[in-house]
Amino acid sequence: MNIQQQLGLRIQQLRKDRKLSQEKFALLIDMDRTYFASVEAGKRNISIVNIQKIAAGLGVSLSELFYNL
Repeated sequence: MNIQQQLGLRIQQLRKDRKLSQEKFALLIDMDRTYFASVEAGKRNISIVNIQKIAAGLGVSLSELFYNL
């Protein structure tokens, strides 16, 4: 599994822990839902700006988001 896939699974896990759908979370962080879905699927080489946006939306630091990846 590559780093994009690992990060996608980590984001998905944290989002589901907060009981948010992809659509609701994408709206919350002002990101297109299809783009966000491809991030979770590990199909995007996402920018650090968007990673920070996701971390903030999940209420975690960048280090927490990348923990154990």
